[in-house]
Amino acid sequence: MQNNIKDDLILFNEIVNEFLNDEKLNPISKKINIEDLHKTLDLSLSENPITKKEFSESLRKLILSSPKSSSKLFFNQLFGGRHSKAVIGDLLAVLLNNSMATYKISGPQVGVEKEILFQVKNLIGYKENYGGTFPTGGSMSNFMSLIIARDKKNLETRNTGVKQDFIIYASDNAHYSIAKNASFSGIGKGNVRYIKSDSFGCLDLIILEKTIKSDLKKGYIPFYINATAGTTVLGAFDNIKEISKISKKYNLWLHVDGAWGGAVLFSKLYKRLINGVENSDSFCFNAHKSLGAPLSTSIFLVADKKDLHNSFSNDASYLYQTHNEDYNLGQTSFECGRRNNSLKLWTMWKAIGTSGISKIIDHQFALADYARNYVRASKDYKLYSFDDSLSICFNYKNFDPQDLCTKLYDLNKLMIGFGFFGKQSFIRLVIINSSNSEKEISNFFKIIEAFTLENHNSIKSIDI
Repeated sequence: MQNNIKDDLILFNEIVNEFLNDEKLNPISKKINIEDLHKTLDLSLSENPITKKEFSESLRKLILSSPKSSSKLFFNQLFGGRHSKAVIGDLLAVLLNNSMATYKISGPQVGVEKEILFQVKNLIGYKENYGGTFPTGGSMSNFMSLIIARDKKNLETRNTGVKQDFIIYASDNAHYSIAKNASFSGIGKGNVRYIKSDSFGCLDLIILEKTIKSDLKKGYIPFYINATAGTTVLGAFDNIKEISKISKKYNLWLHVDGAWGGAVLFSKLYKRLINGVENSDSFCFNAHKSLGAPLSTSIFLVADKKDLHNSFSNDASYLYQTHNEDYNLGQTSFECGRRNNSLKLWTMWKAIGTSGISKIIDHQFALADYARNYVRASKDYKLYSFDDSLSICFNYKNFDPQDLCTKLYDLNKLMIGFGFFGKQSFIRLVIINSSNSEKEISNFFKIIEAFTLENHNSIKSIDI
């Protein structure tokens, strides 16, 4: 087939229109069992080209069979929904296909990224010597913060490797990337101290400080604390203000992993959940998790750009031939040929303003309150999460949450997951799609109630 972008965009529009209509009529795509995947869809790649009609039909079937993460019945992950203005930016970024390594090859798109970082810096409260970048996700943001903290403690580590017993501190509810990053950085998974969380899922400050003191007495070198703004399961916010006091007292790098909840930065009502963030050394949040931007839109900032540069700059004469390091963004990022992940947030922010983003956050918390009140109002439900969270963790009657969530998925009723806190398992409703209303949240519960009434004999039970 001919390589013709205009013709292919016509096909794109046809498939998109069909997909959006199907998303309303069939918000949950029919599940395809793994063993039936290649029988149901033609995913084969061949030596010879196929016809335009065959290509169109294969592509259409594939798209319509994929999970619809922006539908009204998708509550399964820490992302979902779709903001149209952000989608426009992402589609344009694909067509532009700029690499964000240098100003020469990305031009004004560098200004787009720097403007976002500047405005986020203002919201955090960092000083003018801040730095930042757009990593590929929250895990990469956490990794970059760990590398910077390691080098800040001993800059020679870049050349000699890790030769000291560096120690990392994080809540036992911190993101799983902490362990991976400890391995990647040379620190070692065994040098991560997982601090027990309190009954609200927040890092216990007393245990944290006791553990730091104990490690110092043993000759270890504490250097890094990971505080979480919105834990993966309960959506809990660690006490950043008090943790920052401990980090300053013992000269530890404080990173705030706000991948899930950090966008409260935009809200006048809920920014209080990250009080003290201005005292952190680094901070990240994912706009694709809470604001409806396409995957992935991750923002990472450091209080002092010198630290970012020390860890990630490197000579490359074939690449950095014009302009200074402030506009050659590859000097302060992990990746070189980095796609433009800033334009989609810029188009959204430009269109609706900071106040519009704030309304998105406030609306989601209002929906979370509605869902919690629904659970609290019925003796058939038991709530396991707390206020000021976008995660509503609950059980319905005595139905096993794992079995119930699996059967809802298998029978194309709901995309919903389960979680654990301590020894307790439960259904985890994530309020993430800002286009939802109370109607969709109420409908979510009605589906569960109707489904269990019809299938109660086939669903496992537990003690709750």
